[in-house]
Amino acid sequence: MSEILSGPDCTTMIEVRAGVDQVDRELIALLARRFAYMDAAARIKPARGAVRDEARKTQVIANACAAAQAAGVPERIVADLWEQLVEASIAYELAAFDRR
Repeated sequence: MSEILSGPDCTTMIEVRAGVDQVDRELIALLARRFAYMDAAARIKPARGAVRDEARKTQVIANACAAAQAAGVPERIVADLWEQLVEASIAYELAAFDRR
């Protein structure tokens, strides 16, 4: 496999696609880490009702938006993605809690 170039260094679509595919693999690995924390939360929380925490959800999305702004990534897109990610995480954690 050839070297993965940074976005600005790409000159062909083959290079761009190789970079995107690599980033996608890294994102999946990070999601696996994130969901492992959801497993831990389901194990640690004393009651199923404690799984959904709207204040924490708001904080997580705000943190992501602040990081997006600092990185020059569109905040609205990040807010929408994190809304979906947090809701999926809550659903996953509820299922993990129910399996205990």
